[in-house]
Amino acid sequence: MASLLRAAATLGLFPRRGYCSRGAQLSVPWCPWDSVGGNAEGELSKGFVEALKAVVGSSHVSTAAAHREQHGHDESMHRCQPPDVVVWPQNVEQVSRLAALCYSQGLPIIPFGTGTGLEGGVCAVQGGVCINLTHMDRILKLNPEDFSVVVEPGVTRKALNTYLRDSGLWFPVDPGADASLCGMVATGASGTNAVRYGTMRDNVLNLEVVLPGGRLLHTAGLGRHFRKSAAGYNLTGLFVGSEGTLGLITAATLRLHPVPEATVAATCAFPSVQAAVDTTVHILQAAVPVARIEEIAGHNGASLFSWAKEAEERRRLWAARHSAWYAALALRPGCKGYSTDVCVPISRLPEILVQTKEDLKASGLTGTIVGHVGDGNFHCILLVDPEDTEEVRRVMAFGEQLGRRALALHGTCTGEHGIGLGKQQLLQEEVGAVGMETMRQLKAMLDPQGLMNPGKVL
Repeated sequence: MASLLRAAATLGLFPRRGYCSRGAQLSVPWCPWDSVGGNAEGELSKGFVEALKAVVGSSHVSTAAAHREQHGHDESMHRCQPPDVVVWPQNVEQVSRLAALCYSQGLPIIPFGTGTGLEGGVCAVQGGVCINLTHMDRILKLNPEDFSVVVEPGVTRKALNTYLRDSGLWFPVDPGADASLCGMVATGASGTNAVRYGTMRDNVLNLEVVLPGGRLLHTAGLGRHFRKSAAGYNLTGLFVGSEGTLGLITAATLRLHPVPEATVAATCAFPSVQAAVDTTVHILQAAVPVARIEEIAGHNGASLFSWAKEAEERRRLWAARHSAWYAALALRPGCKGYSTDVCVPISRLPEILVQTKEDLKASGLTGTIVGHVGDGNFHCILLVDPEDTEEVRRVMAFGEQLGRRALALHGTCTGEHGIGLGKQQLLQEEVGAVGMETMRQLKAMLDPQGLMNPGKVL
């Protein structure tokens, strides 16, 4: 890597100076964008692009507008600018060299998986280099006797479970979208199975991380996949939910679970939100077997109880739940969706859901409430015309009000979507001044130039 940089400098491809954001009005001696011809868009210099190609190959680097635009947003309504270049590394060695190259030139680094996030986590707010990790899609090692598997960042949850189909094992964390597993690690994803199997925080055993300057870290030690440890700081937990701000996750060792012998799903209707939530809370508090749920649901006024026992029936039932985002978008064709989530102690769930439903009616906004309320987590999906500034303002105000309601009930401003661009102020209110300062110190230690996914979380 050092020889590559020395050669590039010798050839005059780019001088060794600091990074300059396209949007910043700063007076600096150099930016790694070509200023020949007065290019107002600030394209990256040809020399730097050639240096990227020297690492991964010409076919794996693109400055095309279509590729840049595709990688400049996720499923959220946040308006963002695209990166200056997109790179597709094929292995961890290339990721390490890319990180060292970008860091030496002061260029922002934005990791990218499947782009299914909901808080603007992949937005290139300062331009820079988007590193798309989806070409690294190998399942590296399955340890069936130890109930663990090692995957590269391009492996999605559906691909993993297809691979595991004949092993008697599965990976149960299910956020709905077919997200990449390392992306799920980075966002601290959760889902409909969290009550029984936990979130990503409970199912990650070890991580391989390329740090901002290119160094390689194995958070639990190289090759280790133990179930528990009391050895030092929990480095693995530090990177789960870090949203790409501390490093690039290039492999994850995940906890697997036995496939249940039998699974039954059901649907039913309730006369009110309060009745539906009360049923969930009563089931959890009573710890009753599944056979008695229909008794409790009926007691709370449920009707039209329908069981789905066969696998195909269950898939159809859950497909409706997993398609809630797109079903909500269909309520106002042409509008954008804004999804926000919170999580509260289960005892406060009926209270906040009833309040939220009233707030939604009072706001005059079009939207719906969905959730996996067994862990106190639910989502509001609102439809908004991004060109209507007043409607956008009301949507953002609704989201802030919901987040503060959750905090007032000793909950969190996000159960699984993450902080990204949209919840930074709520995070400060949640963890307090000392908590924020501690996070900033950790960020400064690992990423002293502030180049890893800048503008997110902190």
